[in-house]
Amino acid sequence: MKPDLTCEFLSLRLRNPMVLASGILGTSADLLERVARAGAGAVTAKSCGPTPRAGHPNPVAVDWEHGLINAIGLTNPGAEEEARMLAEARARLAPLGVPLIASIFAGTVKEFGDVARIIAAARPHCIEVNISCPNVADEFGTPFAASCESAAAVTEAVKRNVGDIPISVKLAPNVPSIGRIAAAAVEAGADAITAVNTMPGMLIDAEAGRPVLSNRMGGVSGPALKPIALRCVYEIARAVRVPIIGTGGITTGRDAAEMLMAGATAVGVGSAVWTRGVKAVGDIAAELAAFMAQEGYRTLAAMRGLAL
Repeated sequence: MKPDLTCEFLSLRLRNPMVLASGILGTSADLLERVARAGAGAVTAKSCGPTPRAGHPNPVAVDWEHGLINAIGLTNPGAEEEARMLAEARARLAPLGVPLIASIFAGTVKEFGDVARIIAAARPHCIEVNISCPNVADEFGTPFAASCESAAAVTEAVKRNVGDIPISVKLAPNVPSIGRIAAAAVEAGADAITAVNTMPGMLIDAEAGRPVLSNRMGGVSGPALKPIALRCVYEIARAVRVPIIGTGGITTGRDAAEMLMAGATAVGVGSAVWTRGVKAVGDIAAELAAFMAQEGYRTLAAMRGLAL
């Protein structure tokens, strides 16, 4: 019997567990529709903030031997323009049955609430709350994802401003106890968790004697991130009982199976779209089905959490 790839995420039913991660091909309704038609179970728009940002000057992304490193700089058109794009994207995705996830960031707790209210007006199926950005109200610019208190404060502010739209809080991997931070976010109202964001890193051009990226440091994604992401999802799944979108280093169907076994409900795909093309999401879903058939798994539930 052909494996069943359908996935229940919050109140949504996905045709498969593959979710386009934020930051990859999520900048327009056209691109989101294209990824949906290529086989994604759900799609996430690129993160938007309170005001437009041009991002960092080039070079901002490098494909190295173990994945990608990027410092795009949160390029976005601002919440008002993003809401218009999301409304168009939702209309285009509706006939395809593919849910739309928005993504937001901000520099203060209040700004998170303000951006959430604007984006909620576009009625995405879920709002992802990217708390890995720096807290500009903090003297040291510590990311909101770095502590239970700040993660909870942002979650509460967003939850107050989104009405009945569920939220998924996106966590950072470089924290002492990601399980505790996830638990704090859930206690504060998070309906789901997305894990994880990129890992801070650096590449140096030895001949030039300088960092490769214009921003010097950037976020590491792709295969190098997978062991870290698996560990994070594992710890979160042991700490909370909400759906998890496991993201980080998913390149093949076998990678997706590993993420599900670590406790993920759905699986985010980002850098693989860069390396394998827009069809990556659908191809990985097909590879996951082939793995399930080979190993005798008939449903995703039969695999989910096996490693816990």
